[in-house]
Amino acid sequence: MAKTTTDIQNEIIENFSLFDGDMESKLFYLMDLGKKLPAMPDEHKTDDYIVKGCQSKVWLYPRSENGKIYFEADSNTEITKGLVYLLVNLWNERSSDEIINTDLFFIDQIGMSRMIGSQRSNGFASMIKQMKYYAVAYKKK
Repeated sequence: MAKTTTDIQNEIIENFSLFDGDMESKLFYLMDLGKKLPAMPDEHKTDDYIVKGCQSKVWLYPRSENGKIYFEADSNTEITKGLVYLLVNLWNERSSDEIINTDLFFIDQIGMSRMIGSQRSNGFASMIKQMKYYAVAYKKK
């Protein structure tokens, strides 16, 4: 059976808890996660798919198929790539309703704001907002 968004968030929390408050190790782990993102085709790395509000460049390309949304993502910085990986891992192949209605509890649980600081937190919030925006747009189609 497919994992729920709650299952995935609990896994994220469990994996980050292994570092027991060691922020440097958490950041290295986050950067390693970013390396798991599949390569994004250059034709999707356009201004149309740049997430506004991120200090780094973040591209987020959505497509919908059979009621599910698929995301491709990339960034020009390793930490941001790790952040967008977390969201793609959570919401890829989900319905609009699942994305819109997910309560993102993992962010506070892993101490994200302490780990990445306020500017990256704002960028992370922009990624979340953009993905939810795409979910709303696909729901209306």
